[in-house]
Amino acid sequence: MISERKKEIITIAAKLFKEKGYNAVSMRDLAQELGIKAASLYNHISSKQEILAIIILEVAESFTQHMQKTFPKNISVRQKLEEIIHMHIEITIQKTNYLACLNNDWMHLDEKNLAYYIEMRNGYEKQLRKIISEGIENGELEKRDEEIILFSLLSTLRTLYLWYSKKPSLKIELLKRDLTNTLLSGVIKA
Repeated sequence: MISERKKEIITIAAKLFKEKGYNAVSMRDLAQELGIKAASLYNHISSKQEILAIIILEVAESFTQHMQKTFPKNISVRQKLEEIIHMHIEITIQKTNYLACLNNDWMHLDEKNLAYYIEMRNGYEKQLRKIISEGIENGELEKRDEEIILFSLLSTLRTLYLWYSKKPSLKIELLKRDLTNTLLSGVIKA
């Protein structure tokens, strides 16, 4: 269980990592932002690397757990894709700074955590690819290149935090409805 103080440290660190990048933020910077001495941070956190791992792995595990629940469901491919898109939107809104760290700083993880993260990311992409393939095979999706569909979905969803941070007043239900329809149905009127 993470203490409230540790959660606060991690939240502030995620904000700083998003603004400056992981490498540009020191423990001294973090302590200053928290209004404490750098030495006091070590009562709650062992290192900046520990903070980064907590941030990135929390988000990656959220994605992985959601995919593991969604993938085997006996629902249409469209419903699966809708659930996945909605989950990305929710995480983007709830954990914007964490998502920025995941996208921008994952490569700074230590060897063990990097291997774990890459395993989760590859597994997630593999399952999403299977959902897309199933949709093409059963006629729910247009016959298009699976990799282009995968790229289109993931590149939009992974960078949503960049766009959404400029539109924070946008209602979540509108974003879920219109982004999902745009990604799955396009913009050309049938």
